[in-house]
Amino acid sequence: MTDILLEIAKNKREEVASQFPTLQSKDAYIESSRKTHKETRSLASIIRKKNAEGLPGVIAEFKRRSPSKGDIAPMCGVTEVVKAYQQGGAAACSVLTDTRYFGGALSDLAVARQELSIPILRKDFIIDQVQIAEARIYDADIILLIASLLEPSQINDYYALARELGLEVLLEIHSPQELERINFTPEIIGVNNRSLSTFHTDVNHSVKLFEILPVESLKIAESGIKSPNDVERLMEIGYNGFLIGETFMRASSTLEEVKSYTTVTRCLK
Repeated sequence: MTDILLEIAKNKREEVASQFPTLQSKDAYIESSRKTHKETRSLASIIRKKNAEGLPGVIAEFKRRSPSKGDIAPMCGVTEVVKAYQQGGAAACSVLTDTRYFGGALSDLAVARQELSIPILRKDFIIDQVQIAEARIYDADIILLIASLLEPSQINDYYALARELGLEVLLEIHSPQELERINFTPEIIGVNNRSLSTFHTDVNHSVKLFEILPVESLKIAESGIKSPNDVERLMEIGYNGFLIGETFMRASSTLEEVKSYTTVTRCLK
């Protein structure tokens, strides 16, 4: 695991320990999440529908800053941005809920849920099952699991708990070695084009890893996508969806920028 991931994971464990100081408090919270009966929305279904029409499944991300880029849009409010995402045709909205490194909060997720009918991804560094319960209680529809942060047994257990709670999972890898941590076929798998050791981003990383990804999985390219041409190129080799954040957050017109990506088409075969 890279230094920045070690630092983030350490901080996240401290946050969880502060909020849930005992195993009993964690267990009680997880049990309360099982009693949440609000219907969740399926990202996988929406992406398949868009792909059938020759369109990409764009996951538009709300984030104020990042460790690699610093402030991106520190004063942006959630409501205006996520409404533009939905109006622009995004398949889903990703909301960063990490505070220290990304300037987000669970309250951002709650605000987005009030405004949106499309699925919402809680994007965070999940290192404990109680965070999955939080995502369910705060009405997320999808969670992110980062393979490099978790042991194979944790990937299995966390994925199973998410599905039990009605949540979908975007399971993220960056290398072939991380794929080896996964001993089942995830419904949705993501390739992060950003190296968390150097912060270098290369969209060609998705191209290089495509052939080793499970055939049955929906495939999402994440980070470094800077033009509709990137989307078109990756669609042609077989990617189903795209997670895009910084490009949208920096746009002078969020709505028009999102539309330029969600309307990319490919020939149906």
